[in-house]
Parts: sequence; C-alpha cells; structure tokens
Amino acid sequence: MLTAGQVLQLIRDGSCRTRKDLIEFTGLSRSTVTDRVDRLIAAGYLHESGVGASGGGRPPSVLDIDAARRLILVADLGATHARVALTDLAARPMAEERAEMRIDRGPEPVLTWVREAFQRLLDRTGRPAGDVCGIGLDLPGSVDHTDGRVIRSFLMPGWDDHPISEAVGRTYDVPILVENDANAMALGEWWSSWRETESLILVKVSTGIGTGIVLDGQIYRGVEEAAGNIGHVRIRETDDRVCTCGSRGCVASLASGHALAADLGRETSRDVVRLVQAGDPAAIARVQEAGRTLGVVLATAVSLLNPGVLVLAGDMARTQEHYLTGIREIVYRRSLPYTTRNLEIVTSRLGDRAGIVGMAVIVMEHVLSPAAVDGALAAVG
Repeated sequence: MLTAGQVLQLIRDGSCRTRKDLIEFTGLSRSTVTDRVDRLIAAGYLHESGVGASGGGRPPSVLDIDAARRLILVADLGATHARVALTDLAARPMAEERAEMRIDRGPEPVLTWVREAFQRLLDRTGRPAGDVCGIGLDLPGSVDHTDGRVIRSFLMPGWDDHPISEAVGRTYDVPILVENDANAMALGEWWSSWRETESLILVKVSTGIGTGIVLDGQIYRGVEEAAGNIGHVRIRETDDRVCTCGSRGCVASLASGHALAADLGRETSRDVVRLVQAGDPAAIARVQEAGRTLGVVLATAVSLLNPGVLVLAGDMARTQEHYLTGIREIVYRRSLPYTTRNLEIVTSRLGDRAGIVGMAVIVMEHVLSPAAVDGALAAVG
C-alpha cells in the first residue's frame, strides 16, 4: 500500500501524470488514489495543471507539483562572499542578494546578515515567512549535515561546533540543512547540466581548494564527512610553505587562490584572476603551474572514480581556461586512456550560482521526500 508521499514521487519522476495513471501503475483502488491525491492537493504539494489525452469520455486532469505555493531560502557562504536566494519548490530562483563578506568574521555577524537578508528577499517578493518550507546553507568546511554544525574548517575560525541551524532557524519552524560548499556546488552543476552522467567531480579553487563528488545523483560525503579534502593532500613535504591546516606541502599551499596571490604579491584570488585576464605573463605561467599541481591529485581521483565530468569552479574557473589547461595536461598524461576516453573536463556552467542552485535542490529533495511528506500530512491530520 503506497503512502501519499510515495504517490507524490511517482508524479515527480514522471511515472504517472493522472489519477488514471496512478491506478494502473500502482494497482491501488480508485478510492485510495483519490484519497492520496486529494490530501496532497489540499496540503499544497500538488495541483491540477491541465488535461491529458482522453481515451473516451472526459479528459483526465494532469497532476503536477505545486511549486509556487511553497518557498525555499538558501545561503551560499564562501571565504569572502555571501549570497542568498529565495526559490520556489522546483529550485527556480525568485530573488537573490549578494555581498562581499569574510567568513572569518565569525558566525554571529555572518548569520545575522543571512537572517536579515532572508527577510529582505521575502519582503521584496511580498511573501510571508509562513510560505517557507525549508532552509539550506553551505559553508567552506566539513559539516555534520545531520545536526547542522561545522566539524572542521581551516578558513572559519570560531565556527567549529557552532549551532548554525539553531541560529538561522529562530524565526522559521522548518527543516534547516547545512552542507559543505563544494558538495552543494557539485550537486548544482549535476542537476543543471549533467544529470545523464552517473559520476561527477567538482573542484572549487578560490581562496582554498574543495571538492564535491556526486555518485548516482547523490552527494558522496564519506564516513567522517570528509570526502573531497584533496586540498590537504601533501605532495611536497619538504616545501617551506605552511598550509592553513598547519602542514607543509599541501596542494592548497601550492595551488589555491590564496597561494597564487601570495606568490604574485596580491591580496586575493580575484586579484590573480584580474592579472590573468589582463594578460600578465607571470600570472598566466603561475596559474598554469598551479593547475598542473592540482592535476596530479585529480588524476588519482579520476582513476579511482572514473567520473564522466570533472568541473573546475571558483575564482580560478575565470582565468580564461589557463588553470584548466594545467589540469587537463596532467590528468590526461597520468591517467589510463580508457578512464579519460569519455571524460569531459570543463569549467562551471553556473558560475557563482552553483552553490545556491545545489542547496535549493538539496532542500527540495528533502522536503519532497516520501518520509517528509508523510510526516507533514500526519501532523495536519
């Protein structure tokens, strides 16, 4: 006996479009299907969006997700920026706001801005807070996504074990999900452009280096929520440069935007991007070298996971492919030919919006899951 939440999934994945489809596909009685569908419509999960082809008699009503009735709030927090968005229940953006903000200011000022920005988005669209059904935040560190706390981050002093979900959710009685930024970006890229691909790796190179892995449409986090920490793989232990993690010779200390800026006498990774875009030969050479350094580790990742797509994201994706050229050179040289035969190595298609899109999808999938839907229906009786 399928629950209402499971019936909703059949409509979401396209298996069924009408009540008649549901009866034939599931074997449930007409009265049971009517009960499930009517409850989903009354709760705002479904609406009738048109009529289907008739096999004789009155054309059947087509069922579809009522994406406009509920809202999602999401925040993408990087080392030096913050972006918030309001989306519908199909992860389509309705309003966004961006600010330059350093994550190392600490959780209180940053999360205060997030809460205030969320309210500004609602005010701008004229929607009440009661329409929000879920909230998502991504951060540049390892997080325990089950309880919404930062486990460890080398770029976020003061954030470890901070109750992020509690801090953001003071005015919202909805699920609040917290995720690593590279994971959210990887899912955003996969959802938007690469859903036919079973495996995708995204490497974000901005101030630091982070990696997100999507396997069979799901984020792979690892046993300790630490999957993708390739920025702290040590490849030159005798190097004098000390990484933010305290070790020497890490990939991040050699190939991150922070490392490049320091080597070129600049402040930030975006300064490096501007140098490359202006045609500075020293910057171009150093960026390509950094791409080759990162490519050494990515070649191992490609051989291990055999992904269909490797995406470069973050500030270094804006270097007119110079960083990407270094990655391609080493990955193709060091990996077996059959592991790269169908591999696409590309820059992010979503750019700065990858994290926002990914977090909206994460929240959407959570609030529309069978367990969440059945729980919400049970709560209203």
